[in-house]
Amino acid sequence: MRASVAGCRMSVGALLNGLLVSMLAALLWKYSSLSEHAASLEEELHMTQQSQEISQGRIDYHVALQALHQHGTRMVCTGKMHTDRICRFDYLCYSSEAEEFVFFHSNSSVMLPNLGSRRFQPALLDLSSVEDHNTQYFNFLELPVAALKLMSKPVFVPDVTLILNRFNPDNLMHVFHDDLLPAFYTMKQYLDLDDEARLVFMEGWGEGQHFDLYRLLSSKQPLLKEQLKNFGKLMCFTKSYVGLSKMTTWYQYGFVQPQGPKANILVSGNEIRQFARTLMFKLNITKVDEVENDRVSAENEPEKKDEYIVVFSRSTTRLILNEAELIMALAQEFKMRVFSVSLEEQSFPSIVQVVSGASMLVSMHGAQLITSLFLPKGATVVELFPFAVNPEQYTPYKTLATLQGMDLHYVSWRNSKEENTVTYPDRPWEQGGIAHLEKAEQERILNSKDVPRHLCCRNPEWLFRIYQDTLIDIPSFLVVLKEGLRTKPSMKKSRIANMVHPGRVREAWCQTSVQTSSEAKLLVSWQIPWNLKFLKVREVKYEVWIQEQGENTYMPYILPQQNYTFSENIKPFTTYLVWVRCIFNKNLLGPFADVLTCKT
Repeated sequence: MRASVAGCRMSVGALLNGLLVSMLAALLWKYSSLSEHAASLEEELHMTQQSQEISQGRIDYHVALQALHQHGTRMVCTGKMHTDRICRFDYLCYSSEAEEFVFFHSNSSVMLPNLGSRRFQPALLDLSSVEDHNTQYFNFLELPVAALKLMSKPVFVPDVTLILNRFNPDNLMHVFHDDLLPAFYTMKQYLDLDDEARLVFMEGWGEGQHFDLYRLLSSKQPLLKEQLKNFGKLMCFTKSYVGLSKMTTWYQYGFVQPQGPKANILVSGNEIRQFARTLMFKLNITKVDEVENDRVSAENEPEKKDEYIVVFSRSTTRLILNEAELIMALAQEFKMRVFSVSLEEQSFPSIVQVVSGASMLVSMHGAQLITSLFLPKGATVVELFPFAVNPEQYTPYKTLATLQGMDLHYVSWRNSKEENTVTYPDRPWEQGGIAHLEKAEQERILNSKDVPRHLCCRNPEWLFRIYQDTLIDIPSFLVVLKEGLRTKPSMKKSRIANMVHPGRVREAWCQTSVQTSSEAKLLVSWQIPWNLKFLKVREVKYEVWIQEQGENTYMPYILPQQNYTFSENIKPFTTYLVWVRCIFNKNLLGPFADVLTCKT
């Protein structure tokens, strides 16, 4: 009997325990569900608040709706071709259902340029700063404004917006070269694209690991294409600019011809450094003003700063296998401290802080070298290349370093010893693997000593070689580095006058005299350019062109003085046209003065 009671008590206890466990599990599940629901509600509320902010902030909805119905969309663009065009729109709309921009036509609509069907050959404009790439084209659908009555109620964006594509937001080089610099100077080009403007990224990528850098361009949170559907089926931008200026890009990636510097580079180091200073300010990175550091008085030399070297460390691919030995060799050779930095292990602002004071930056070829734009003037960029990769064929950072006004010294080193390289043929193709190729092609790549010039972006030999790890041959590296540093210009900052172009020569005149029936002389004289008296220029010369009237050719002369008598090839009783201009420091050319007409 006792046993039965005891057994009954145990059963009841087990039952109670089971009930408690079940109840606890139910409560935990309910709590988890409530938490998920609460998080979902919080996100929905956040998006609703954003939607309300966008549709109601600083705008009268009914006034905006009436303006759209009455005036439709208006567009005025700059640039002759799609590759250099930026367009300003009033009331450009976006349909999240169609995933298309919409131009609403009314009797008051404006569309300049009005290209007709040429708008699709191939596009109205490039959304990215990468020129004429077929994944970056922008166009819009057209509808009569009456179609609005059949569509969802539009949401209006009161902010001035810049609509663009990021080209590759996961690669730091592309982030700076293709997106940040072009967006920064596009915003400088238009006064209403100020700190209150909102950026809209239409390429379809997620935020990516460098999104915080894009946030520095504006006080407003950027919008991604995926987020636009949260604001309704039809979103209308009251004022927007579409496209990016390409003036700040210096490199083309090899889509049409092998990669290399752009044929017509329009940016100088001055603009790059202005951008870098602004970014450092926004990142709250303090730095002693370079001008103050380099100021020289008659009595005192510039104060010598505490110099150090920065070595970039990579953690997954393209490794320096003897990095510690390299750091030790640099420290011993140059008697400087050496810091190792890593994008994977340190914050970007902390890396910029270190790089911005370095005397030398050493790194394997890779996106991290774009940080060289934060280096102080006079610093050295040392780029390392794996076996079979020719430094002369891959020069985005060399081109940057040698832009006029960057004042950086560039040195490259290439591994010439195949035994000092580790390859990974069995990796996926995008990390340099070649196992998927035919055996003959694998053998050819393995036996090749130099990657031939190629187009972007899937050349297997290039990928195989660029993802190698390298054991740096320290003696040969130091020889190349010391040899490269021999040609390094003075560390003193070049004076501002070295980048100033001369003005027109003034008061130019000519005088002629006939010596014999076959001999004559032509005297040409002029005064110095007005801005020369305010500058300290090392070398001043003058270029004179003399052309016989009616002829297609001319005779050029380079002269150190302000007047000269020409007798060679000067004929009597002939009319000559003469142009004169000034040249500073061999390559800074001024404009020609008005042409002189001189009769012998």
